Amino acid sequence: MAFARRSFKPISTTTSFFRRRLLTTTTDDITVETSVPFTGHNCEPPSRSVSTNPKELLSFFTDMALMRRMEIAADSLYKSKLIRGFCHLYDGQEAVCVGMEAAITKKDCIITAYRDHCIFLGRGGTLLESFAELMGRQAGCSKGKGGSMHFYKKDACFFGGHGIVGAQVPLGCGLAFAQKFRKEDHVTFAMYGDGAANQGQLFEALNMAALWDLPAILVCENNHYGMGTAEWRAAKSPAYYKRGDYVPGLKVDGMDAFAVKQACKFAKEHALKNGPIILEMDTYRYHGHSMSDPGSTYRTRDEISGVRQERDPIERIRKLILAHDLATEKELKDIEKQARKEVDEAIAQAKESPMPEESELFTNVYRKGLGVESFGTDRKELRATLP
Repeated sequence: MAFARRSFKPISTTTSFFRRRLLTTTTDDITVETSVPFTGHNCEPPSRSVSTNPKELLSFFTDMALMRRMEIAADSLYKSKLIRGFCHLYDGQEAVCVGMEAAITKKDCIITAYRDHCIFLGRGGTLLESFAELMGRQAGCSKGKGGSMHFYKKDACFFGGHGIVGAQVPLGCGLAFAQKFRKEDHVTFAMYGDGAANQGQLFEALNMAALWDLPAILVCENNHYGMGTAEWRAAKSPAYYKRGDYVPGLKVDGMDAFAVKQACKFAKEHALKNGPIILEMDTYRYHGHSMSDPGSTYRTRDEISGVRQERDPIERIRKLILAHDLATEKELKDIEKQARKEVDEAIAQAKESPMPEESELFTNVYRKGLGVESFGTDRKELRATLP
């Protein structure tokens, strides 16, 4: 398979090493327990016992290793000025999108804010599409016109990263409205950060979703810091899973991929039967809010290294794989080396992709047949006719 066409798939289909390994491992289900109990609001929390199997465990490790390497590479590209504008990295939070994907299908919708690279990858996007978009090249998922904050993949029901804080939540409830109107058996995950949790539009959208029993799942990725601001300085009540009041909520360890999987499965079943629910993912970002934020002026380096040592989502999966003798330390290191290689190859290809043509400025702006003429302010002089 040529790398340019490589989709984000489980390792059993992309790495011959693990194909061989999986043939020699048991296919029996494995039961793991979440790191901490779930905490419910107006609902009975799901069981801490989660069923998995060797294939899923190994795919979790590979998927998160690839995401981590992608974000570390994006950091370097930004510092080299190959990525311009805003860039918000996801390293540390990989368990949220990986666990979520394990519980849902590509017909369930996801919409999120600007920390969107790994979620796009989890929806089936490629590394080439990701890096090309980050660098503003034609091969990008949004043809190089969206950049870091506006990844998009409609065929997998990923309706983008959004730069206006909290604005994606009403859009997500609109997607859920469409699902209910069409009588589809699917749900929408509307994701936002703790910094957006105080936005008025979030509460307005949630109110409508509750009135109409929409299959909307609001996911607060609580990484505990907004743009240079700790949550306790911005929120009188940082118990975000309770914020819906009349809407049920669940607090989840967002650094535990299996806790996220269990919570999302529970939330999907609830939303289809009863309407909206809030999930608070207790997670952590290793980088600052964006690349313009060093992330070390409002928290200590000891805090960051402590989370890495005690709660890192990749290391948790590594320990489970080793404990069940599904792979050796060397084999897992080889997978991380493979992730680095694939990222480097994708970056090289993205650099070869040209910048968008100037005419692209006027495409995908207006619906065909509408808004194709541009006038001066007096409406008398025709300035341009757009393609």
